[in-house]
Amino acid sequence: MVGVSMAWQPGWAAADPERIHAVQGAPPAGSIPAGLPATLMVGLFEENGKTWMKDSGVPWNVRYRYFVKGWADNFGYGQHDGTWGLKYMKECDTQGFVPAIQYYQLNGEAGGGEAQFLAKAQNTATMKGYFEDFKLLMQRAKDFGKPVLILMEADGFALMEHQSADNPNAYAAVAATGLPELAGLPDTVAGWGLAFLQLRQAVGAPNVILGIHISAWASGKDIAHFSLADPLEPEVAKVHTFLQPLGLAPNVTGATWDVLVADPLDRDAEFYQASAGQDRWWDPSDTAPLTSKSFNRYAEWLRLWNVAAGKRWVLWQIPLGNSNHLNVDNTGDTPRAGYQDNRAEYFFGAGDTAHLEKFAQSGVIALLFGRGEGRQSSYTNDVYTDGQLFMKSRAGAFLRAGGLPLPSEGPTPTPPDTAPFHFEDGLQNWVMWGEMLKGVASSTEQAWAGTHALAAKLESTGTGGLVKVSVAQVAVPAGAKLSFRVWFPTGSRVSAFQPFIIQGAGGGWKYTGAWVSSGPMTAGSWNTVFLQVPANAVSPVAELGLEIFTDGAWTGTVYLDSVSW
Repeated sequence: MVGVSMAWQPGWAAADPERIHAVQGAPPAGSIPAGLPATLMVGLFEENGKTWMKDSGVPWNVRYRYFVKGWADNFGYGQHDGTWGLKYMKECDTQGFVPAIQYYQLNGEAGGGEAQFLAKAQNTATMKGYFEDFKLLMQRAKDFGKPVLILMEADGFALMEHQSADNPNAYAAVAATGLPELAGLPDTVAGWGLAFLQLRQAVGAPNVILGIHISAWASGKDIAHFSLADPLEPEVAKVHTFLQPLGLAPNVTGATWDVLVADPLDRDAEFYQASAGQDRWWDPSDTAPLTSKSFNRYAEWLRLWNVAAGKRWVLWQIPLGNSNHLNVDNTGDTPRAGYQDNRAEYFFGAGDTAHLEKFAQSGVIALLFGRGEGRQSSYTNDVYTDGQLFMKSRAGAFLRAGGLPLPSEGPTPTPPDTAPFHFEDGLQNWVMWGEMLKGVASSTEQAWAGTHALAAKLESTGTGGLVKVSVAQVAVPAGAKLSFRVWFPTGSRVSAFQPFIIQGAGGGWKYTGAWVSSGPMTAGSWNTVFLQVPANAVSPVAELGLEIFTDGAWTGTVYLDSVSW
């Protein structure tokens, strides 16, 4: 995990509490991916050639490990053909487990670490090899032929969001790599997310279940441990808005991500206390308020995401510490070596399934336990107060008893649009200008979020020209970054867009715009264009809006939604 300071700017409209309340207690949205059981899966980390899970006698469901840079040729000890990866999948299957792979390769590519994540994605040569390796993984998974979970780039999507300044249209090398399968995708961060879906489709590996990683700090606020007073809805909405064009929303590949993936914590909680003086313990009380550092808050964050995306959850790399560990570095299998945590005890320590049911109701279909660093507690030495290995005895008893049936899919609720201008209940004082603009309305034909967007009907004549939609007297913070979501149809003569503001008399009637050609954008899909408000801007601005340029005769509709900052 990394620390960042990219606070969500004030100005969001609060989510309608009635709409949020209406889905609480409802069945989780989204189906369980084909090939996975209808019971809660529990799994562990285990490397190639190891047999502890099999020898434990516990009917674990999933066995996972990392695939890092070098996996494709067995780290220099084999041919560059992915055989090492296929061997792991087959080994898991032989031992009775669904194989799961944390695909964690980009940080291992040349050119730096997490801080250079986007920079490496912008390097054509780097991304050519990177996508070739992922294509190889799809080919070997196709050979495997049975369900395999592939969890993509832990924290990578949050790094993309931060390093692109929340811009899914920032440059990334995708079609530019020359891979024929990627030729139709944009060279953008959004295209980077779509590339994984496209390569799976092109290879023909429908048995692959792809998971997109959602970091709890992706919005710029760590909602799980530090930003506890912040409402969850706008933080979910911000990240969901960024990730929609990366494959959470319908797109040109014809596919979307299958599951959401998160890691509740990457180290034992007491390790953070001992090494950094940070409190990362969660209150396990069933009555803990949502504004507390608690399992209740995290479960509600999961639920809101389940509602927004319509996808189930895989929780991965859950710490293995319990309250009987010694709080010392784990240098082997010495009983109780490692650090204390309460996540395993929360799920399996009470002798009932109440907490498991709470998380299943939030959309969770799998709990995968493993240490994220060598000094942490392990399931091979997590001796509890009764002298038994905790996970082997407690999770083992749960699984041997048949586990927990998962709630069936409920209707997918429409998440609210929390942007200042969302057009859900009308035009919000937006008006039109220009002879070629024949009408504006709040429409349900297209929507970036919620159910409505502003629809601008154009009748462009001759060589085209300029029209605009705008709103007067808006309190926009100086230095804010404005986001406009726009949709235009394929075959249109829309040539460019320009978001703009005009300051009032106090700001000298200064015009600020950001012209964006439609060429790099994706017709028939939602795109995000941005405008940086000057640091010395005077608020409220006299006018805020979007100019639409056409270059020929054409009749059609352009949609605008979720104007936010």
